Amino acid sequence: MSAFLHQRPLHNVQTDSYSIIPRSPNDYQKPSTIINRTTLLLLLILLVLLGVLFPWISIPKGLFSTNSKLSVSKWKDYTLAEAVASVAKNGTVIVCAVSQPYLPFLNNWLISIVRQKHQEKVLVIAEDYATLYMVNEKWPGHAVLVPPAPDSQTAHKFGSQGFFNFTSRRPRHLLQILELGYNVMYNDVDMVWLADPFPSLQGEHDVYFTDDMTAVKPLNHSHDLPPPGKKGRTYICSCMIYLRPTTGAKLVMKKWIEELQAQPWSKAKKSNDQPAFNWALNKTAGQVDLYLLPQAAFPTGGLYFKNQTWVQETKGMHVIIHNNYITGFEKKIKRFHDFGLWLVDDHALESPLGRLK
Repeated sequence: MSAFLHQRPLHNVQTDSYSIIPRSPNDYQKPSTIINRTTLLLLLILLVLLGVLFPWISIPKGLFSTNSKLSVSKWKDYTLAEAVASVAKNGTVIVCAVSQPYLPFLNNWLISIVRQKHQEKVLVIAEDYATLYMVNEKWPGHAVLVPPAPDSQTAHKFGSQGFFNFTSRRPRHLLQILELGYNVMYNDVDMVWLADPFPSLQGEHDVYFTDDMTAVKPLNHSHDLPPPGKKGRTYICSCMIYLRPTTGAKLVMKKWIEELQAQPWSKAKKSNDQPAFNWALNKTAGQVDLYLLPQAAFPTGGLYFKNQTWVQETKGMHVIIHNNYITGFEKKIKRFHDFGLWLVDDHALESPLGRLK
């Protein structure tokens, strides 16, 4: 090009009607088509990346259709024996039974157990499939459902037949765990742990339990089964029990099941599982090594929440607090709030389940 230009004048040079005008070195730039191609290539790569990643971003981890079906099938077929073997530590498992309406209480209870470093041995016995899948999605292996599942919409209503069906399943679950050879602690989830309960489980007794009476006992009270009350039986709480896999503990569970069958729910009686548990204890007392846990460590809600003088006198001794002697979700939550025991609002991330929606 340069040789050709030096042979002719630098002005008005015609070549096929196009003028050739000299350019400075700064005028020589890469053709715009190269820029366009580079831009198009970058856009194409971006579109490919978005096409690959977008479906993954929009679907929560673990919920792809194939994996989700496999996961649901896995937990639906998950057995109590498999679950206990998975979570038990040193031959011990902590269990609760929960239906979907009680999930906030489950989370509150779990936070308190995490603080005592015993959460890894917790097994949630789900009483509906929604609870089974939700817990295992967030905390794999820590929930199991023993079919058939009761109606989750009525199981939580105190005094209803659904509530009776819900609670009457408890001794069967506990007996099965004992038959598998494990120690088992049962808690209702309207409880909060303030300290580690295991040091209180002294000796090698068959069954450990708490008194549901509000009358104040001396600090050095007897650990024997209390005498029967006005109804001819004791008033032991069925919501906090510790069992060793002994013949005696299994006998109490079998007798509890028998008593529930003998005292079915009716509109007239509207019974629950606790009277049957007390009859089982009373009728097997001579054959089983029973142990009443200290009242100062395991107070009933009717004492802890209503006798502040006693609470101050026993300060530092409390281990597990039971929010009973009150019914209704909102009332229980308010009372926990009032006493600084509703933990989920500010400490949900301490729970293995995190913040529930």
